[in-house]
Amino acid sequence: MDGSWWNSREKLIQVMSRRKSDDDILIDQPEKKKLARVLNLADLTALGVGSTLGVGVYVLAGSVGKTDAGPAVVLSFILAAIASAFAGLCYAEFAARVPKAGSAYVYSYVGVGEFVAFVIGWNLILEYVIGTASVAKGFSNYMDALLDYPMKRTMTNLFPINVSFLSEYPDFLSFSIVLLLSILLSWGVRESTMINNVFTVVNLLTVATVVITGLFKVNWYNWNIPKQDIPKNVRGGEGGFMPFGWAGVTTGAAKCFYGFIGFDVVATTGEEAKKPKRDIPLAIILSLSIITFAYCCISAVLTLMWPYYKQDANAPFPYVYDQLGWTTIKWIVSSAAIFALFTSLIGSLFPLPRILYAMSCDGLLFRMFSDIHPKYQTPLLATLLSGLLAGIMSAIFNLEQLIDMMSIGTLLAYSIVCICVLVLRYRNDSDVEFVIKGNDELETSGFVETVIKTVVKYFNLSNIKYANEETESVAMIITMWFICTSALFCFITVKQDGAQNSSDVATYSSAILVIGLLLLLLLLARQPQSTKELSFKVPLVPFIPCMSILLNIYLMMKLDIHTWIRFGIWLLIGLFIYVFYGMKHSVEGRKQLKEPKKRPSSAAAVHPISIIKL
Repeated sequence: MDGSWWNSREKLIQVMSRRKSDDDILIDQPEKKKLARVLNLADLTALGVGSTLGVGVYVLAGSVGKTDAGPAVVLSFILAAIASAFAGLCYAEFAARVPKAGSAYVYSYVGVGEFVAFVIGWNLILEYVIGTASVAKGFSNYMDALLDYPMKRTMTNLFPINVSFLSEYPDFLSFSIVLLLSILLSWGVRESTMINNVFTVVNLLTVATVVITGLFKVNWYNWNIPKQDIPKNVRGGEGGFMPFGWAGVTTGAAKCFYGFIGFDVVATTGEEAKKPKRDIPLAIILSLSIITFAYCCISAVLTLMWPYYKQDANAPFPYVYDQLGWTTIKWIVSSAAIFALFTSLIGSLFPLPRILYAMSCDGLLFRMFSDIHPKYQTPLLATLLSGLLAGIMSAIFNLEQLIDMMSIGTLLAYSIVCICVLVLRYRNDSDVEFVIKGNDELETSGFVETVIKTVVKYFNLSNIKYANEETESVAMIITMWFICTSALFCFITVKQDGAQNSSDVATYSSAILVIGLLLLLLLLARQPQSTKELSFKVPLVPFIPCMSILLNIYLMMKLDIHTWIRFGIWLLIGLFIYVFYGMKHSVEGRKQLKEPKKRPSSAAAVHPISIIKL
C-alpha cells in the first residue's frame, strides 16, 4: 500500500516536471500551419511601447503622487522600472533561446517543467483578459466623460444592474470596441501593427508636448514644500520631496509597476518576428528604456507644475491645465489619451490568443485554439473568442478591484522567468559523466569529513569550470533557498513598513536574512555555468536574476490579502483544468511515452576537469 502510494507520487512528480528541450522546441514541423513572420525591430519596439505607455502615463503620476509618494513618485517609477528591467533582461535571454510564441509560458516549459508552465500560462491569460477589459472600460469611460456622460445616464435609466460586484450598467461601447479590435487583429498581424505604430507615434508626440509645455511652468518650490505650508484639511504628509517617507515610495512603486505591464507582449511574437533571436531582445530593452524615460519626465513635470496634494487622482493633466488656463493644451492631451488607450488595448489583446495558441498546441488547453487561418495566418478562433470573453467582462463587470490581479500574475510570471534563467545557466548541457574519486571513503568517514565535503561542494573549492550533474543540483538547491529566504525577508520588511514602530526582533531578523541572501548569492556565483552560446545573455548572472526575484516578491507582498484570495481562486480553476484535461492530452507527455528512456552510455566521455579527488 505504502509502496503503491510512493510510486504514484513519483509518477505524478515526473509528469508535472516534464520539460521541453530548448533545442527540440526549435525544430520546425513541416505539416504544422505557421504564423506569418512579418514583424521587424521597429514594429516590435512600437508594440512594446504602445502596449505599456497607455493610460498609466496620464493617470498614474498624479494618483500615486497625491496619495502615496508625493514628488518622489519619480523614484517610485524608477524602482518599478528597475524591477521591470531586470525581468526584461531575463525575457530577452529566453527570447534568444526560444523564439516561439507563448512568452513566459514557453520559457518556463523549457526551464522548469510542464506544471509550472501551465500555471504561468494560466496567469498570463488572466493578466491579458483583465488588461483588455479594464483598458476597454477606461476607453469607454473616457469617451463618455468628454461628452458629459450621456451613455452613463441613458444606460443607468434603461438597464440598471443592481449587483455590488458588477458594473452599474451594461457597457455596450466597451464591448463593441473589444469585439471590433479582435476582428482587426484576426485580419492580419501586418495591418494591425501598422495601425499600432501610427497611434504609438501620436502617443509619444503627446508625451513630448506635455513635457515641453510643462517646462514653462516649472516651480522647484513644489518639490520642497515645508509641512507648515500644507493646508490642514489635506493629506500632505511631512512635506518636502518625500512627504510620505520611503514606505510611500515603495507602496507607490507597487502601483507604478502596473504602468510597466505590457512590455512582455514583445516576447509573445517569437513566431511572427523576422529575426526573433536578435530583434526581440533589442525591442524589449529599447521599449523599456523609452517607457521609463517617458514616465520619469511626465511625473517630474507634473509635480513641478502643481503641488502634489492638489493633484486630481483621476484626471491630473486636464485638471492642471484647467488651473493654468491652458484649455487648448488640455483638449490636445485629452484627445491623444484616446490614441494611448487604443494602443494599450491592442497591446493587451494581441498576446492573449498567442498564449492560448501555444498552450493548445502543447495539448494543455483545447485543441481549437491552435487553428491558424489559411488566408490571414492568425489564430482566428482564439482571437475572436478572446475578444468575446474580454468584451463581456468589460461590459458587465466592475474591474477596479481586479486590476491588482494583473500585477500579481505578472510579477509571478516575471519571477518564474528569472528562475528559469538561473536553472538553464547552471544546467549541465553536455554528455560529460561526473566522477568523484574517493567517494567510498567519504561515505564511511565521520562528521568532520562530511562537513568538509559539503563546504567544498557548495563553495566550489575544487574550482570546477564546467557544469555537471552535481553542480546543477547544488545550484538548484541554492536557488530554492534564495527564493524561500527572499519571501521571508520581504514579508518581514513589508510588515515593518506598515508598523508604526519596528521591533528589535524584526530588525535583527531582517539583518540575519540579508546576510543569508548575500551568502546564497555568493554560493550561486561560485558554481560553474553552462557554456552554451546565445545571441543575448543576461549580464551579471546570478546578481540580476536574483535581484529581480527579490524585487518581484517584495512588490507582490505589498498587494492586499483580497488580491491573493482572488488569485488563489483563479489558480484553483486552472488546476482543475490541468488535472482533468492537460495531463491527459499533453503532447510532450505522449511523446515521452512513445520514446524509450535514454540511459547514459557506459562509454560516456569523462571530462578531465570533472574528475576531482578529495
